[in-house]
Amino acid sequence: MSAVEGSAAGSGAAALVATDVTKRFGSVEALRGLSVTVREGEIYGLLGPNGSGKTTFIRCVAGLVRPDAGSLALWGGEPREAVAAGRVGYMTQAAALYVELSVEENLGFFAALEGVDGVRQRIEEVLRTVDLLDRRRSVVGTLSGGMRQRVSLAAALLHDPRLLLLDEPTVGVDPTLRRDFWDHFRGLATRGVTILVSSHVMDEAGRCDRLGLIRDGRVLAEGSAKELVARAGTADLESAFLTLSEGATA
Repeated sequence: MSAVEGSAAGSGAAALVATDVTKRFGSVEALRGLSVTVREGEIYGLLGPNGSGKTTFIRCVAGLVRPDAGSLALWGGEPREAVAAGRVGYMTQAAALYVELSVEENLGFFAALEGVDGVRQRIEEVLRTVDLLDRRRSVVGTLSGGMRQRVSLAAALLHDPRLLLLDEPTVGVDPTLRRDFWDHFRGLATRGVTILVSSHVMDEAGRCDRLGLIRDGRVLAEGSAKELVARAGTADLESAFLTLSEGATA
C-alpha cells in the first residue's frame, strides 16, 4: 500500500471549496475562474510554474486577499472566520521571521498572536517536530536558509491548525530536509489535517494525494500523479503537464 492509499484522503468532507475564483491586480489577471475542492485529511498540491497564480490563490484562502469574483469557503464559511478561529496555519514562501530575535522568541511572539495555551511546552513540541530544539536560543539571522524554513514550519504549526497552507515550503532546502518535511506533512494528513501545498517541483507531486495542474490562473487538470500521466499518455508528470497545458490552450 502506498503512502497515498494509506492516508485519510478521499473519505473526508470538503474543507475548502473554491468556485470560479478570479483576482486581478491592475492589468494582471492572476486568477481566471479557478475552481478546486480539497477534502479533510488530504494533501492537495497546486503544481505549476512561477506566475501561474498559486501564491495568489493561497493568499485568498488565508484571508489576506479578497477575490474579485467567484466563491471561496472553508468548512462552509468565510476564510477569515476560519483564520480568526485558529483553524488555518500559513507557511509563506519567504520566511516571515524576525531575524534579530532568537528562534524561541520568534515562536513565543507568534504563539501570543494565536493565543496558544501552554506556550513553553508547545514551543518545545514544535521544535522537536522540526528537529531544532538544540537551536532554540539561536538568533534567526545566524541560521541557514533550511533552518529558517524549519522555524517557519514550526510557527505555522504552533496553534495546531486543521488546514495548513504551504507555499513552496521546500524551496532552498536540501534533499534530506525535503524528505523529512514531506514525511511530517504525511503524518499530519494521517491525523486529519488538511494540507494545501504549492510547488513547481515535479518530483514532489507524487507525494500529494491529488494535484491541480495550474497555469495562467486556471486549473487545467486534476487527479493523482498517476491519473494525470495516464490521461496525458506520457511517461512522466512533467511531460503530462506540458501535454495537458498544450491541450488546454489549443
